[in-house]
Amino acid sequence: MALYESDHTKFMREMMSQNPEWAEDQRVGRAIWWDKKINLDEQGKFRQAQEPNKSYPYDVNFDF
Repeated sequence: MALYESDHTKFMREMMSQNPEWAEDQRVGRAIWWDKKINLDEQGKFRQAQEPNKSYPYDVNFDF
């Protein structure tokens, strides 16, 4: 039984085989946006510093 492969998948396989240097570009792009180290101490301090949300911020009778 043959597995279904979409036109997009076939296109991407063909393009990646024609341009193997794209694999490294893909890894670099992923590192920029997704593979980030998280400092949990800094993140915790940031969350503690936030003010709680108002119950209803769009109230016309809201006093500052």
